[in-house]
Parts: sequence; structure tokens; C-alpha cells
Amino acid sequence: MPFLPIVGTLAYVWDRETDRVLMIRRDARPDDDHFGKVNGLGGKLEADESVLASVRRELDEEAHITLDELALRGTITWTNFGPKNEDWMGFIFLVTKWTGTPPTGNDEGSLEWIERTRLLQACDEDVAVREAADLPMWAGDRYFVPLVFDDDARAFHGTMPYDGDQPKDWMYERL
Repeated sequence: MPFLPIVGTLAYVWDRETDRVLMIRRDARPDDDHFGKVNGLGGKLEADESVLASVRRELDEEAHITLDELALRGTITWTNFGPKNEDWMGFIFLVTKWTGTPPTGNDEGSLEWIERTRLLQACDEDVAVREAADLPMWAGDRYFVPLVFDDDARAFHGTMPYDGDQPKDWMYERL
């Protein structure tokens, strides 16, 4: 059966000087499938748009920044994801240089600079450490977010089948 996903981008804007990451707390629209979650910035590709053009547009729209330096850290396929059981193909970026100053929020929620160590604690295998970080993310984010910030220069390519809100598996490789 062919895989016909929604294609999207997800970016983590990392200020190396302060070691903080710009995240969105999706708290603006209760009807949002991501309501209550903390996530990187991004969204769906538009027709006739490249992946790079999409991530640039999304970060301009959501954070009012222009990207100067970014790296593709990986790709992920998510199947049966979220309340609508959608199939997604995501391109995951790490942004390390940009121009502009993000506002405190947008139409989707509050923008927050979160300490990278706290973000990584929210991904920890130890449930107590994860809960102490107090960052409500999608359950599967804890598997790939550390790969976005690790020292391995190779991109990761993974698949994460979901059952609604919970991942059923996580497999990835790097070349």
C-alpha cells in the first residue's frame, strides 16, 4: 500500500550562547490537535514548496525570524499519529543562526526559550526525571529530540508508528 503522508517541517532554534531552545507551547486554540503540548516550530508544506522553503516560511510566520544557518538533522515517518490518526513525513532541522527577535507568542500559542538541558530531561528514560522537567510533549518526541542535539553529524532517518497519542515503536538509522 502506498504511503501518502502529510509532509511537514519541524525546527529547533538553539541559542548556543544561552543554551536555550525556542519552543512553542500550543495553548492558544483548544481545538488544536497539539493543544497543551510543547513542540518545536514548523508546519505543513504548501503546494509547490520545497522543504527548505517551508521551514523558512514557517519560522518567519511563527517566530518572525529569518534563518541564516540550519542543518537537516533527520527525517521521521509517523503513522496513525494523533487524534485524527494521520500519516506524516517530517523533516527535522536544527537552527543555529537567525536574524530577528521572536515575539512572546503567535496564533498557535506562547513562544518560550527553554533550557536545552531541561528539554533533554523531558526526553529522559527515567519517568521521574521526565516529569520533573514539566514539558508536556508528544510521547514519541523523547526518542528523537536528543538526536537533534547530539554530536553525530549524520542525519537520522526513522519511523515511529503511533496508536493515536502513543508511539508503538521507534526505529532509526544513520548513514
